[in-house]
Amino acid sequence: MNNSRAQGLSYRDRSHLSSTPEPSWRSNSNTPAGSGRSSPKVSNPSGHRYVDDLEGQNDEALDGLTGKVKLLKELSIGIGQEVRESAVQLTHMNDAFAETGTILSGTFRRMNSMATRQGGRWVCYMIFLVIVFWIFVLVWLFR
Repeated sequence: MNNSRAQGLSYRDRSHLSSTPEPSWRSNSNTPAGSGRSSPKVSNPSGHRYVDDLEGQNDEALDGLTGKVKLLKELSIGIGQEVRESAVQLTHMNDAFAETGTILSGTFRRMNSMATRQGGRWVCYMIFLVIVFWIFVLVWLFR
């Protein structure tokens, strides 16, 4: 420590401990550099009004942040509920599609067995069904 006294540093001046320069927000205030203070140095010795103003501003900012945090919490809870409801709906849809697939496979199996029993007549039935289907589509489109 004798070297620091020889260089003109006091016990409270800690600016020599950090090799990085002071941030601009700190060096522009009227807080002494390296003093370790988080609030600006008050020129008024009592300074109660200035400190009260700063605390009031901090309280207002804290209230604003608290409101925003509550809003984000409600939003995230709502998103979570929506995700759970969507997962349930997707499960129901998956079950419905699986059941539909089972029904269609049974229908296709019966159609193939009918085609093998009747020979070439099933082609006529299929052409008739396609024509009827297209008539329904055209009527639905141009109504």
